[in-house]
Amino acid sequence: MSAPAGDGRTGGARTTPLRVDAQRNLEHVLRAAREVFGELGYGAPMEDVARRARVGVGTVYRRFPSKDVLVRRIAEEETSRLTDQARAALGQEDEPWSALSRFLRTSVASGAGRLLPPQVLRVGVAEEHGLPDHARVPQQRAQPAAGELRLVSEEPAAAAPEDDAGAAQLLDVVGQLVERARAAGELRPDVSVSDVLLVIATAAPSLPDAAQQAAASARLLDILLEGLRSRPA
Repeated sequence: MSAPAGDGRTGGARTTPLRVDAQRNLEHVLRAAREVFGELGYGAPMEDVARRARVGVGTVYRRFPSKDVLVRRIAEEETSRLTDQARAALGQEDEPWSALSRFLRTSVASGAGRLLPPQVLRVGVAEEHGLPDHARVPQQRAQPAAGELRLVSEEPAAAAPEDDAGAAQLLDVVGQLVERARAAGELRPDVSVSDVLLVIATAAPSLPDAAQQAAASARLLDILLEGLRSRPA
């Protein structure tokens, strides 16, 4: 299927710049998709995205010919954002525990856990059949009931080769954070990359009040960090 006229990201090749109104619609759709998928999971229908963006569903499909394409776009951006956050923590914190905790706090505060990319999870499933434990990742969270936090299996969208590359970079950088903290004796020896991503997902609840959500996330993350930290025998 040919790529929709747009920003050059949905179909691979660069296209002409969008008109101002078309660019505005695209930004509304992407913002709405991040919100809807963050609240309901990647199983949410395109109609929900269109309603949140206040555009017709046809406008969404003109930019993204299938939901898989839209999911890949959001997940690609989230993978890149998480990887940048992990690299920043590695580069700006000398202490291994400070670097890991900084990454977790930044990621949770940004709401990253509600958009853990499907391609990361697909890579993680493959790695469970032969790679070390520290490279494993948790299952994507499906839509939770009100007030419920859970991680369950959800069939991911098909990933393109560049999706796998982005996922591998994320796993590698987070793995470096984990290995540094473990080598310094500050991280429990049984903690894996999977556990770190689980913390990001678990500590990012979706609550109706922004202040309550921020407070709940901060408190829950404090508790989870205590659970990750190594203690003297």
